[in-house]
Amino acid sequence: MIAKVPRLNRGGIALLSVAALLVLAACGSSATPTSQSPIGSPDPTRPGDTPTLTPTPTSTAPQVTPTPTGDLSTATPTPIPTRPAPVIDLNAVPDVDVSIHSVPLEDVWFDTFGQGLAIRLSRITPERRKSLRDILKPIYDPVYGPPDSLPWLEDRDLVVGYETESGAYAYPIGVLNFRELVNDVIDGVPVLITFCPLCASGVIFDRRLDGRTLLFGNTSSLYQSDLVMYDHQTGSYWGQTAGEAIVGTLTDKRLKPLPGVTIPWGRWKESYPDTKLLIKASRDEPVFDDLFGREPFRGNEQPINVDIFPYPVDRDKLDDRISSAEIVVTAEVGSSIKAYPLALIGDGAIMDEIGGERIVVFSQDNGLSGGAYLATVNGQVLNFQFTGDFYIDEETGSLWNFGGLALEGPLEGAKLERLPSRRAFWFSIAISFPGIDLYLPEDN
Repeated sequence: MIAKVPRLNRGGIALLSVAALLVLAACGSSATPTSQSPIGSPDPTRPGDTPTLTPTPTSTAPQVTPTPTGDLSTATPTPIPTRPAPVIDLNAVPDVDVSIHSVPLEDVWFDTFGQGLAIRLSRITPERRKSLRDILKPIYDPVYGPPDSLPWLEDRDLVVGYETESGAYAYPIGVLNFRELVNDVIDGVPVLITFCPLCASGVIFDRRLDGRTLLFGNTSSLYQSDLVMYDHQTGSYWGQTAGEAIVGTLTDKRLKPLPGVTIPWGRWKESYPDTKLLIKASRDEPVFDDLFGREPFRGNEQPINVDIFPYPVDRDKLDDRISSAEIVVTAEVGSSIKAYPLALIGDGAIMDEIGGERIVVFSQDNGLSGGAYLATVNGQVLNFQFTGDFYIDEETGSLWNFGGLALEGPLEGAKLERLPSRRAFWFSIAISFPGIDLYLPEDN
């Protein structure tokens, strides 16, 4: 399949001044790019990979420590955490053990961000792959402020939201496009907020695994067009959407997903007016400025919907039940998982059962927002309908907001329990969970 699309790196910067011909052909277990690969750079170690089109960068990756702009006089950040700032020493991170892996090493591609040719993991030198760690710098020491802290953040802009017993937290996609990973400890739980721009996947994980706490960085590589992370403790490589280790000593281990939601900022503020907002990468860096308010991947779903991907994807792993770029959210109960395509559902409430539990999925904002909840409150199973602005349960007539809070009626003040969830393009969910149960509107 051939099409003309702009070449992008993961920072969202166009790397070519002209549209490039894109050829993706699956071969064996991997999708092998031709000399005019979607990643814009051939593998120099493979014969015949000399490009016919020379990439000419038109710009460089954005600075990740910008100078603040706008009126921040009313933005009072939360106090600097009393815990010491983490000491990050990338030289102390063990090298990944490439002798242990669950995916072909040639299917993991390193993005060199216009500083050379993209390289397969099977071909890259240890020195080069170490040098590419954290080119898109993860956030290891986040600082939060009140909702008005970022003047450029508009109601329509997406954020990844996370709610705990002590409050709510919002992570702007405008920031995550360029940082992708946030390590933090919230209410004593080591959390990892993740976002891959190429598959629109926002997922929050618990960083604890088998009795130890992992710290995560960015390998600068991708597998099946999805971000690949690494942990500082073993150097193992992890696929972002699945949260599964694919190369190294922790191969086949999975992180536990936590309840989270990707949602327009205005909708999140409406449910959580006192939310804490990520405003700085660390206590030593300035407040994120309007550089982060851009939308570099707007329209990226168009080529993906005809199975043209920014990085190689194995066609044998795709699932054609719905289009590859349909936005889906998952609902997860124990080891059971099901996907819900938001745009196909529209604004509404979907009642379903997963893992023996009655659940409800709220869908709003023309397919942008989806939240999954247990439908049981105080031992009573509720059935929900969408009223046009709010949700109402048939059993008590109580009125609920998108965040699962009862605003009026006999259950006023009650909260639905949010389920662990992932929000991503369908291709990424389908590859991460082959054969996943998929809800379709005609099922109802």
